[in-house]
Amino acid sequence: MHELGERYLRKSALPTLFCPGCGDGTILNAMVRVVDKLGIKNFNFVSGIGCSGWIPVFINADVLHALHGRAIPVAMGLKLTQQDKHVVVFTGDGDCLGIGGNHFIHAARRNLDITVVMVNNYIYGMTGGQTAPTTPEKARTKTAPYGNVEPPFDATKLAIAAGATYVARHTTAYPQQLKVGLEEAVLHKGFSFLEVMTQCPTQAGRIIYGSGEPTFLFSELKKRTLLGKQQATNSTQFSIGVLHYDKEKLPYQPVCEGGIE
Repeated sequence: MHELGERYLRKSALPTLFCPGCGDGTILNAMVRVVDKLGIKNFNFVSGIGCSGWIPVFINADVLHALHGRAIPVAMGLKLTQQDKHVVVFTGDGDCLGIGGNHFIHAARRNLDITVVMVNNYIYGMTGGQTAPTTPEKARTKTAPYGNVEPPFDATKLAIAAGATYVARHTTAYPQQLKVGLEEAVLHKGFSFLEVMTQCPTQAGRIIYGSGEPTFLFSELKKRTLLGKQQATNSTQFSIGVLHYDKEKLPYQPVCEGGIE
């Protein structure tokens, strides 16, 4: 095993549960490298229900595996009662924007000092391939066999509108940039939101894109990723990097000093 795996992975939980070709392993790899680089000893991880919810389970740290959609309020309670902790939430697009959507926007509004990593694979992966809040229009899923008629959420725009002070997007197709994004998000004081676009061979691949071949999906992901000042030529493309950064707004404090005048 790689020395970082020996040092930081929970060996009793191995092997991972991720499907072959899933991007969640890449995200786990990047997170472990960030933990090693920063040397922070007081990481606490919280996760919801879904494939991405298993990512922190394999890290040998304090991990809370919450109910579906409730990872963010659990993380809020943890941070407010133990403010010295670096609290990182791993959630999926369905977990975060579907059943957990209300918690997401209010945590962003409060600018609570936690990091939310939302893994976006465009579909409910673990439960069978249903339409998610991020599923592209016209895409066929198990619950939309004739094509999805609903417009998808842009989670980064939602986070900015709600009040998040650090918002970024990265992808498993560019793991080095992903590692940098995770590091920035963790170090930010305030509500930091990082959307990670990833491939899902088992569900989104077969159902939406017509192929469960990981190399094909990885190639398609790279084609849709815009680097630097590249301009989008169609609605499936997306930019990566920091999309919003507010250094002035103070993190949420549970007590209002001095009261209201």
